[in-house]
Amino acid sequence: MKHLAAHDLDFASLLQPGDRIVVGQATAEPRTLTRRLVTTRNLPTGCSVFLGPVYSDTFDGSPDSLAFESYGAIGRASALAAAGRLAVLPWHYSAFTSAFADGELRADCVLVQVSPGEAEGRYNLGLANDHLVLAARHARLVIAEVNEHAPRCQGGEWPGDVPIHIAVPAEEAPIELPAPPLDATSVAIAGHVATLIPDRAVLQFGVGTLPQAVAAGLTKHRDLGIHSGALIDGVVDLVEKGVVTNAAKEIDPGVSVAGLLLGTRKLYDYVHDNPAFRLCGPAHTHDLGVISRLSRFCAVNSAVEVDLTGQVNAETANGRYVGAVGGQVDFVRGANASHGGRAIIALPSTARNGTVSRIVPKVETITCARSDADAIVTEWGVAELRGCTLPERTRRMIAIAAPQFREKLDSAWFEAGRRSDG
Repeated sequence: MKHLAAHDLDFASLLQPGDRIVVGQATAEPRTLTRRLVTTRNLPTGCSVFLGPVYSDTFDGSPDSLAFESYGAIGRASALAAAGRLAVLPWHYSAFTSAFADGELRADCVLVQVSPGEAEGRYNLGLANDHLVLAARHARLVIAEVNEHAPRCQGGEWPGDVPIHIAVPAEEAPIELPAPPLDATSVAIAGHVATLIPDRAVLQFGVGTLPQAVAAGLTKHRDLGIHSGALIDGVVDLVEKGVVTNAAKEIDPGVSVAGLLLGTRKLYDYVHDNPAFRLCGPAHTHDLGVISRLSRFCAVNSAVEVDLTGQVNAETANGRYVGAVGGQVDFVRGANASHGGRAIIALPSTARNGTVSRIVPKVETITCARSDADAIVTEWGVAELRGCTLPERTRRMIAIAAPQFREKLDSAWFEAGRRSDG
């Protein structure tokens, strides 16, 4: 392993034409490395960067010589999509991580952020146990940004049989994602979601603004557990209040499990060397067999729009990629297979300051099929769809749409019925 300062790292000589560079996602982005990459002149031709959610300005104004790929367009990755520079691979999160694991998805260079390990040279993934280790097993070049401000997590140990070729000290602390302020709509949605979650439930939170509101609305619950793709600051509050104990989990009892940390220093300090938290890879967090064995598993995710039959679009708006398939279907199907589980899709009823309904006659893109639909929640209430016929689903969905759009939705459904009869 070589130890280099960032200014001595020459990507122009390290990379080869056509290389796919897989970089850490979200708060685990190794910014010292990614910023060095995008400012390097004379990169080999045809290189592409595979990224996940982006919460930094690193790739704003990046050179046209770099192409970008992702499994979605979350955060500032949506700007790359809007500029026509992001090629999206619309796979379930569990499927694309498996593809990196067996080499179906090629990874030539991996840029990862790690924290110093307990022993010399033993690093820890710190903020994300995701596809990067799987990709690194097949990569020609692995470069680690060693960040002393990143947490060290149980389960995040870098595998001893996966070489790191170059280690570079971080020049800044990890990205933090402060919780957004809660508005009245989010609080109302969270209140409805809370009625669907029983005591002793195991929770999964999706990505976006609503998870914090939902967490804040669960303070009166008891013995909740966490098994999630992402962990947020709000979970720390629930732990401190004695709400999250993980006491009822059949798998990983007493331990909160997640694959990615989406929060602030408060969250990072909580998980650091904490035996009550484990950072696990997608083969555990997103596995149907694992999730289905957890009783009362409640998946809480959001969407761009939902149609009158329960089809969910979490990917596109007006023909543009703004979200992802991600792990939504993995968790929805896991929740449906769990004894006492609930698959909850929560979203505001409108967009653009109330001028556009997010309950629609037909979704633009189908991320989650209506055959998987369970409960849809807006600020106007809950539409329980499981076991309902299409006409009954329509009535229930219209009831949770914004009042100003209900008549139009009813007319659209009536006209669709007339056309199908004809």
